Amino acid sequence: MASILKQYKVRDWMTPNPITISPRTTLPEAHQIMKEKRIRRLPVVDENGHLVGIVTLGDVREASPSDATSLSIFELNYLLARLTVDKIMTRKVITVTPDTPIYEAARLMLEHKIGGLPVVEDGRVVGIITESDIFKMVVRLAAEE
Repeated sequence: MASILKQYKVRDWMTPNPITISPRTTLPEAHQIMKEKRIRRLPVVDENGHLVGIVTLGDVREASPSDATSLSIFELNYLLARLTVDKIMTRKVITVTPDTPIYEAARLMLEHKIGGLPVVEDGRVVGIITESDIFKMVVRLAAEE
């Protein structure tokens, strides 16, 4: 199976044209997109489409207020509506290219304990590869054996 994994490229299993957001997207907007689209991470791109960060569902949850706050619900909603993802996103994003071997993408995810990698070509996000994509590949290849 290892030799088979080494022959496949990220482009064979990635989700092309992923949903992206701008750094000025508010936290509630990002959270709403994740809920509606049932995704856990959003690449953040500038006005030229270049990757500048990534925000995950965990980042959004962590930035949400705790139940121990003394702020009123109105104050909380006001503050959250003004918080943009550029304040909480990860800026040093680990990426792969479409030609990266799937094995290398999986190794990077394991090594860095992350569930997905933006796929970048010429500085632009062209896809995303997640642990779910790799699980699908393993199951499909095992079924074919």
